[in-house]
Amino acid sequence: MKLFNKKNKQYTQIFQLFTEETWDLHSKNFNKNITLLFAGKKHEIFIETSEETIIYYIGLGKETLQNFEFQQIGMKFSQTQKKNIQTVPTLLISEFINEKQFEDFAKGMLLGTYAYPFDKNHPFWNESFELHFGNLSQKKLETISLRIDAICEGQAACQDWLNKPANLKKPEIFNTYLKNLAKKNQLKYTVFNRKKCEELGLGAFLSVNQGSAYDAAFTILEYKTTEKNAKTFGLVGKCVLFDTGGISIKASDNMHYMKSDMGGATAVIGALIYASQMKLPVNITAILPITDNAVSENAYLPSDVITAYNGKTIEVLNTDAEGRMTLADGLSYLSKNYKTDILIDLATLTGSSVRMFGDTCGAMFSNNEDLKNMLLKTGDKTNQRLWNLPLWDVWLDDFKSDVADFKNISMKPLGDCIIAAKFLEQFIEGHPNWAHLDIAGVAFGNVGYAKDKAATGFGVQLLADLIENYH
Repeated sequence: MKLFNKKNKQYTQIFQLFTEETWDLHSKNFNKNITLLFAGKKHEIFIETSEETIIYYIGLGKETLQNFEFQQIGMKFSQTQKKNIQTVPTLLISEFINEKQFEDFAKGMLLGTYAYPFDKNHPFWNESFELHFGNLSQKKLETISLRIDAICEGQAACQDWLNKPANLKKPEIFNTYLKNLAKKNQLKYTVFNRKKCEELGLGAFLSVNQGSAYDAAFTILEYKTTEKNAKTFGLVGKCVLFDTGGISIKASDNMHYMKSDMGGATAVIGALIYASQMKLPVNITAILPITDNAVSENAYLPSDVITAYNGKTIEVLNTDAEGRMTLADGLSYLSKNYKTDILIDLATLTGSSVRMFGDTCGAMFSNNEDLKNMLLKTGDKTNQRLWNLPLWDVWLDDFKSDVADFKNISMKPLGDCIIAAKFLEQFIEGHPNWAHLDIAGVAFGNVGYAKDKAATGFGVQLLADLIENYH
């Protein structure tokens, strides 16, 4: 989508945005048939056609809107009208929205065209499509356009990989994609197979992978800036390509949704795409411990005692608590081998967080007050919201083991998302600026583009905004 200043030309397609108040002021100038059917209410759309033009009247509602709500309105508009929109120079008119709100509305329009499998055949993605708006400088519009394209590409990649059927995202297929992505975006790409992981002592990760028919792929992606004294972000994304639960096998009814157990990794990938395409003045080291969690004669067993990368031992009580095993080695490997200012892991980790928050927000845990507050603020700003939960030491006793340093679950039927976070804290090697985000309820769910549950893209805009604006 190209963005241009308003020009003195005849437009055949116009998007005109109204609040209820601005519609009241201007409606007397419009056809009475329109005033009977359109009032400027939020998400309301009315289409007026003539031989020369097609005009879409889009309602913003009557309340003061947050910026992310403009994205929601743009998304709903393109989801409902994407079959009608034409590839022609288009004028967007509104006396109500500012530069940032325009950016969010345009971003929402592109995101609203997403469907799985994603392709760019929609008019908005056609190079011939032009959107003209206001009196912003051409340089400013080009910067806005670059940001929109980068975040939309990142979020589409996140959604696509989460939505793919399990047979289309085997480790080798996924890693071929990551290798090509790294080449395209000037990222450093490193991958450790099972043999190398054994040499390194990544025992917690390997315990999950040992039941798989596919080789391990402990993958590291690095984005480097040329800026001196830049902040360095360490990101770890849970990347279980399919989770059967292992020997502690899941119920079959909803197991097909377990293709979504890599939502942490796909959020990280989306953010990396944005950071690299925007050439943000930061450094990012991302670790994706890639495997599936399978049932086989080699699968790890309840009662196994595993030695993790940092030397701590783990008694396995439930093989379906595999995410914290892979993340434990990802966190400790990153902490021991890279210097980072901020350490964040994201994971579709526990049913506990789903039961607690549903699809309203992710569960957040942090050992740093400033990072916690920044994440909360960023979550509210992007509408990828988080809620802070405690990391009190009282939870430690619940997963102490008689035969190892820790058990991988508590036997108490409560607070598992807190237990998981407290467990992961034992593998950050004392990092003073860490946050764990449990996004199990928000990464995959009800969406406007699919009949069944599908990827939401949660985490991409949250991470991208945090990385771009962290101070």
